[in-house]
Amino acid sequence: MRWSAVILGGGSGTRMGQGRNKVLLPLCGMPILIRSVKAFVPHVSQIVVVIRREDYDEAAALLKTYGCDAELVCGGDTRQASVAAGLNLVPDDAAVLVHDGARCLVDEGTILRCKESVERLGSGVAAIPVTDTIKQVSGSVIVSTPDRSTLYAMQTPQGFLKADLARAHAHASLTGFTGTDDASLLEHMGLSVHISQGSPKNIKITRPEDMIMAESMLKKPVSLRIGYGYDVHQLVKDRKLILCGVDVPHETGLLGHSDADVALHALMDAMLGSMALGDIGHLFPDSDQKYRGISSMLLLQEVCDVLKSHGAHVVNCDLTICAQKPKLAPFVPQMRQNIASALSLPVSCVSVKATTTEHLGFEGRMEGISASAVVMTEAEQTGESV
Repeated sequence: MRWSAVILGGGSGTRMGQGRNKVLLPLCGMPILIRSVKAFVPHVSQIVVVIRREDYDEAAALLKTYGCDAELVCGGDTRQASVAAGLNLVPDDAAVLVHDGARCLVDEGTILRCKESVERLGSGVAAIPVTDTIKQVSGSVIVSTPDRSTLYAMQTPQGFLKADLARAHAHASLTGFTGTDDASLLEHMGLSVHISQGSPKNIKITRPEDMIMAESMLKKPVSLRIGYGYDVHQLVKDRKLILCGVDVPHETGLLGHSDADVALHALMDAMLGSMALGDIGHLFPDSDQKYRGISSMLLLQEVCDVLKSHGAHVVNCDLTICAQKPKLAPFVPQMRQNIASALSLPVSCVSVKATTTEHLGFEGRMEGISASAVVMTEAEQTGESV
C-alpha cells in the first residue's frame, strides 16, 4: 500500500502569543514543523505540507535547510479546507495520514499503529482514553455525566484510504457540514471509523505552557557529576611561568613536557575524573613528542571535546593555585576569562583563587607550584551502571 502524509501547518497560533505561526517556532533548536515532518519521513513515500500563504516562503526555506523532501501547498480558511488542499496532491490509490503539525512529539509507535489499523480495517485514528470525569453542562448547570469508559480524546495522525477521505470531504461540502477533525467527516457520511492507540506524549502545542512541557519531554535526563584534580610542577630557571593560559612574569617557570600549566592540568584531571575517563597522563603521555611544549589551552580544548563525545559538559569549576611567589591576584581576571572561553561558560561560573603556604613546604620554599580543581559536569544519562 502506498502511503502519503498531509501535515497541517496553517494555523495562526494566536493562543501562543508570539505574533507568528506557532509551527515555525523553534523547539529545542528545531522548528516545530520540521520535527513533525521528520517523524513521518521513514513511514511514507510522500509528504504534503499545508501552510498559510503568508508563511509559504519561510516554510519552504526551512524544509530546504533541514533537507526535508516535501511538497508545499497553501491552505484554506478552515482546517477542513486545508486538508482538502493537501489531499488534492495525494494519489487516488494511496492511503493517507492527516497530521496536525503542532503535534511534533508524535512517536513511531503511534504512526505505525495508525497504519496497521488502516491496512486491516480501512481507518485508524490515534486516540487515548479520557482519564478525567467529563460533564455535559447547560450554562453553569451539569446536565449529565457520560460514562468515562466510552470516551476517548482524539489525536493525529488520522489515517484513511484517500478515496474514502475524499468522498467524505465532498459529502461534507455538499451538505454544508463542518467537522472538527477528519474522522467526523467520515462519521457524518455514515462510515465506521476505528481508533488506534495514541500516546499521552503526543500533545498539541497550542499555548506557551505546552512549549515548556514539550521541551521537558525532548530533553534527555541528565546527571550531575563531580571531579577533583591535583597537580604539582617544579620551578626552574629558563622556563616561562604559564598559569591558566596567562604568561606570568617571574624569574623561574614550571618544568614539564608541555607548557607545564599546573592549574589547567589540575582542571583537566578534574574534568576527566568527573566522567571516570582517566587522567591527562593517559590522554597526553609525555612520551609523545607532539605534546612537547604544547599550550595547555589547546589540551583543554581536546578534553572538552572528549567530554562532549560522552554527552557531558562542565557546569562550573573552582581552581586553587598554591604559590609563595609571584603575587597572582592581578592575573586572576584573565585566568578566569581564558577558562570561561575554553569551556563556553560565563565567567561567573569559573573561580580561580591564589594562596600561599606561609613559607611552609615546597611551595613555601619556592621549589614548585601546586594546584587543585573541582568541577561539576552535567552528563546525559545512558542507563549504564557507573
